[in-house]
Amino acid sequence: MKKQILFVILIIVSICILSAYVNTNEVSTGESYKEPTPILKVVIDAGHGGQDVGAIGDSGQYEKNFTLSVAKKVVNLIEQEPQIQVYMTRADDSFISQESRYRPKYANKLNADLFISIHGNTFSDSNVSGTETFYYHENSQTFAKAIQKHVAEATGFKDRGTTKKDLFVVKDTKMPSALIEVGYLTNPQDESKMWTDDFQNRVSASIVEGIKDYRAELEKQDHGIWFF
Repeated sequence: MKKQILFVILIIVSICILSAYVNTNEVSTGESYKEPTPILKVVIDAGHGGQDVGAIGDSGQYEKNFTLSVAKKVVNLIEQEPQIQVYMTRADDSFISQESRYRPKYANKLNADLFISIHGNTFSDSNVSGTETFYYHENSQTFAKAIQKHVAEATGFKDRGTTKKDLFVVKDTKMPSALIEVGYLTNPQDESKMWTDDFQNRVSASIVEGIKDYRAELEKQDHGIWFF
């Protein structure tokens, strides 16, 4: 009987010591246990592809190649972020039919948290310049603004802001989505910069920063990833 009582006492003392250690450790470090940050699933969409060449730049080069180059650079950077899982709608010069609505369907099937479609712009007036971002649903507006802010700073082109537009890639996606028009390939001065590695590296890094800033802002508002 005495052994049983002694055993119970030892258990109680051990629990008290462990509790005191945990409390002391939290006070000394100023930290307490935090839930691990959920993995953020991001889909990167390189616009156009295959027989759909997209815009033809002033130099004769195709938008589809520009978008894929930038998209791959974005993916390479995101793969270094342990809390972000990245996917691509296309990783080569594949043709994706618009009628199939594959791009948004792919993101929806993955239950992705964010969707970004990368493009190069075109206009009949070769003097037109700038960076702009399109979205459709209201829950995408804040995300579009975050992407626009960082990418416009990286390009140095005119900041044309964000606009709501009926584009299927941002309309059919269920998660916050943005379509970024990095710059005008039909503007000779802008296009000559857009094909350089330095420019594309800056833009790619800015897209990643936009993603991280958007996520941080949601977490600050106590919404976190559960917002999605």
